[in-house]
Amino acid sequence: MTAAYERKVDAGEVRRDDAQVALAAKLDALHESLASLPPVPMRTDHQKEGSTTSSGPLLLARSLASTQSFLRKKFYLWSFGPPPRGIYIHGPVGVGKSFLMDLFYALVNVPNDDSCCNSDSHSHAKISKRRVHFHEFMLDVHHRIFVYKQEHPRGDAIPIIAQQLAQEAQLLCFDEFQVTDVADAMILKRLFLFLSDWNVVVVATSNRAPDALYEGGINRSLFLPFIDMLKHTFDIFSMEDSQKDYRLESRADGQSYFWSNKDIHGDNNIYNNIQAQLEEIFGGTAYTAEAESISVLFGRTVQVARFNDRCAWFDFSELCNQPLGAADYISLCRRFPVIIMERVPQLDSNHLNEARRFVTLIDACYESRTRLVLAAQVPLDELFVDFEAQVESSDGDGELIVNDKGGNSSSFATTMIRTKEGKYYEWSATGRIGVSLAQFSSANDLAFSFRRATSRLVEMGGKGWGRQ
Repeated sequence: MTAAYERKVDAGEVRRDDAQVALAAKLDALHESLASLPPVPMRTDHQKEGSTTSSGPLLLARSLASTQSFLRKKFYLWSFGPPPRGIYIHGPVGVGKSFLMDLFYALVNVPNDDSCCNSDSHSHAKISKRRVHFHEFMLDVHHRIFVYKQEHPRGDAIPIIAQQLAQEAQLLCFDEFQVTDVADAMILKRLFLFLSDWNVVVVATSNRAPDALYEGGINRSLFLPFIDMLKHTFDIFSMEDSQKDYRLESRADGQSYFWSNKDIHGDNNIYNNIQAQLEEIFGGTAYTAEAESISVLFGRTVQVARFNDRCAWFDFSELCNQPLGAADYISLCRRFPVIIMERVPQLDSNHLNEARRFVTLIDACYESRTRLVLAAQVPLDELFVDFEAQVESSDGDGELIVNDKGGNSSSFATTMIRTKEGKYYEWSATGRIGVSLAQFSSANDLAFSFRRATSRLVEMGGKGWGRQ
């Protein structure tokens, strides 16, 4: 790991950074310890539905599951020793957290130079692994719960899903770990305990220290045991003292972010020039048939009216004024390597939900390396307006109050509910329609989301960005 990092430094690809060097050494140690990772046992049969039809059998089943978990842990400790500890990496935007984790991930299962001379069978064992953006992982978990509940309405999905995940990947690497939803908070608390039972090693990057996770969220006291477990079972690595955003050192080439204040000053020449450039990026001819329906998780679809084989063209209102979320944006990114969005407004306190969805879209495009071309009404450095916010509490649950100007966002999925009439609405952490989840998030998380989005848009503006 350190050797690979130093090669990139010597090649001029990155600049040596003390915090990155220290993290590389930490990941080196984890890489070595993966050789002693215990194997994952064969999957057991699902708990039968009949065993959960009454409180007695249900309690007995849970007691047996708990006993099995305890014995399994003891057996592995006796046979293999303690499993490797995961690493939780936190710090500001652009300091190299994801870069180092991805470098580590790529090196897992890559033989060392001296592996041909090493007769240790462990050194040749393949480690199943998965690297995923955290909100995409949570969408996957929610979908697995949904599928399981179709067959076992009264069953407990979390132990089964944990075992599925363990058999699919012994190493899980999460990017952008964050919790803003009370439902996710409750799922994570139990899921990670079961993953620990199955000796799954987790490496996660986050912009929040463990104690700041879900800060200001409702019923946070129920989430605190998870934070304690995280600090007990993970090595916590802080990059908080690193303030250099390396993404901002790259310069956008001007071909992915355009802006014109035509609506204010009526500058048609600039506006027309931008439209011509967007048409050139779009390329080809838009299909004139009916709108394409892109499949989304949970049986939903998202409509695309203007598209060709490689590019979709939207108005800001089509994607960000509608009740869409990460699942929709991820599906669009899988379908199209290029997405154009025009009429992007300045995002302030008048566009709270729109800003949250827009940042979710940026995250989805960034993770999938989808080229996002924007035509906005203001320059990039003015797109997200600063805001003042404070967390107030009247009943023990924090609520975000946004003062005067500004805006907020969350990088995570929008949860959808369907009415009897078949219409879909966003569901918030309050359970009330029309109340933003971000209203119950940490004020610092909101400000950070804007900084991350701006940083990513600069990087995504480079000539080399996008799927080839």
